[in-house]
Order: sequence, then structure tokens, then C-alpha cells
Amino acid sequence: MSLINREIVDFKVQAFLNNEFKEITKKDVLGKWSVFFFYPADFTFVCPTELEDLANKYEEFQKIGCEIYSVSCDTHFVHKAWHDVSKTIQKIQYPMLADPTAVLARGFDVLIEEDGLAERGSFIVNPQGKIVAYEVIAGSVGRNAEELFRRVQASQFVAEHGDQVCPAKWQPGAETLKPSLDLVGLL
Repeated sequence: MSLINREIVDFKVQAFLNNEFKEITKKDVLGKWSVFFFYPADFTFVCPTELEDLANKYEEFQKIGCEIYSVSCDTHFVHKAWHDVSKTIQKIQYPMLADPTAVLARGFDVLIEEDGLAERGSFIVNPQGKIVAYEVIAGSVGRNAEELFRRVQASQFVAEHGDQVCPAKWQPGAETLKPSLDLVGLL
């Protein structure tokens, strides 16, 4: 079953942000574009490469009005411990959400029940709190912040210009498509 247009679950979790613990709720997410970036666990191998890639692109996400929320089933204390010992994780300026009870992992349908870990899932959420794009991939394959950024931009463009669609590899300023009635079945 597709998660497109599914409203995100109501939640209240602890986050590690700017060397402090902070509570984040669904209410904090509403009203702006968001990316929920699930990863299996702290102190692992592929995860820090992805989180650093996002950290390097974070300012650009902020400029287009999009907040990043990295999420794992670790506690906020584990996020802090990882931050304290890893120069890579110290680069992160976005909230690292702690999901030890798997409320978010279940709500976004990425929980690996038998392991208590989340799959590698990236979800773009619109200001109304609905999922407009997502990708879930194998735990051994890292994701690309540049492509995720492009998909956020395309999702924002389509939301603003509902009569147009973005072709493959679309970039801001590039030509879009305006479906005609005889092409609608081809979408």
C-alpha cells in the first residue's frame, strides 16, 4: 500500500540538537516542508556517511524552507554519545530524533520488528503533514542528499504549480510538462 498522501502520525519524541535535548512533536513539523531521514542505528558504518552528506547540504535545505529530521530507534542519549565521539556527527545542525519506542518507524512503515531498527527510508512531508514522496532502500546502500534535495524542490514546485509536472532530472528553472487530456493516461 502506498504511503503517498498519508498524514504522518501524531508523535512526541526527544531530539538531540545543538548539544541539547529538545522535544519535537507533529505540531512542530506542520506548516513547513520536512524530510524524515530514517537510518538503522548510531555507531554504524553507512549511516554517518549519509548524515554527513545531509549536514553538508543542510543550509541549502533551510534556504528552500525545508527542515531535516534524521531518525533512528536509538535514544537521544545515544545520539549525544555518538556526537561527542564522532567528528562527522559533530557537523550535524539538524534535529536527530530519538525513536526508541518506534512510534515514528512504525508510523512511516520502516520498522524492522525483529531487529528493533529502521530501514533506510527518506520521506518528504508537505506543510500539511502529508507524505508526498518517499524511498526505502536496503540497509547496505547509502543515499544521496543532492538527489533528495532535488526531489524536495520538485515536490515544492508541483505543489505551487499544480497544473505542471516535473520530468526526470528536472532542476529549478528547467522546462516542466503540462499534461493535456490526451496525455493524462501516460502519467
